[in-house]
Amino acid sequence: MQAAGGTPLNASPDVPPSPEAPEPPEPSERAEGRDAPRGRRIGALAALAVLVYVLDLLSKTIVVDVLEGREPVRVIAGVLQLRVIRNSGAAFSIGTGMTIIFTVIAAVVVVAILRTARQLRSVPWAITLGLLLGGALGNLTDRLFRYPAPFQGHVVDWIEVFPVTRFPVFNIADSAIVCGGILAVFLAWRGYQIDGSRAGDELPARSGGTDGAEGTAGADGTAGGGGDAEGGARG
Repeated sequence: MQAAGGTPLNASPDVPPSPEAPEPPEPSERAEGRDAPRGRRIGALAALAVLVYVLDLLSKTIVVDVLEGREPVRVIAGVLQLRVIRNSGAAFSIGTGMTIIFTVIAAVVVVAILRTARQLRSVPWAITLGLLLGGALGNLTDRLFRYPAPFQGHVVDWIEVFPVTRFPVFNIADSAIVCGGILAVFLAWRGYQIDGSRAGDELPARSGGTDGAEGTAGADGTAGGGGDAEGGARG
């Protein structure tokens, strides 16, 4: 139906033009935004690894020069004393006699940590990997350069707690490795991922998106039904 002059009855009033949508950022800008947090996390990992490595190296150098070949130094009676030993095994004197194998394992661990760091966007995981990397490098240095031969060097251990219990003597690198391992298990248990996400966070977002799509489809169906009813009335 048309009114006089040929104007349609269902003509809609003038609608003001919608404002233009902002232009999406360039791909290079998006990439820089993603790389900035990762760069800071990697920086934290590297700084902590260097700190652990330097402390471990300095402490071993000092105790070898001052304490090796002497009686243990009691710091807290029955709790803590300093005693230098040479360990051919793994952390806490485990697996003595397998020096070459542990040297290869330590090298593989270092490479694996460096490869994993490319995906790093989590501060807790940066701390975890920093502890593991610094500790692994500290003991790997001993195995590569200390007596008796390259790749067969014995690790310097010098911290002894609760001597009566025969608890294994260890060093700063061992402590960092154990702390990093415990933290890694905790983060994995809580669902924290290396890329900064958390396991289970994506599921609600996906279901919400599905609900939104269904709601939109329902609205479109309702609008279509209304259009058909209007057409029937016009007919």
